[in-house]
Amino acid sequence: MTYDRLVCANCAAPVSEGRCPVCRANRERMQHEGPFGGLNPMTLIALLAVLVAAVALLAHQTA
Repeated sequence: MTYDRLVCANCAAPVSEGRCPVCRANRERMQHEGPFGGLNPMTLIALLAVLVAAVALLAHQTA
């Protein structure tokens, strides 16, 4: 999940606005997680399966 959809429990504002110290701290933490930090595990597994299928198809076509 991305921080632009989260609502802060401390101030009830969107975390992306950073109105309170809790919002700002969570926004910073989520920005440092990397590009795949916001994806859920099932999405990552699905992307991996698609990548493996594409590599297998490519290997089958070149053989």
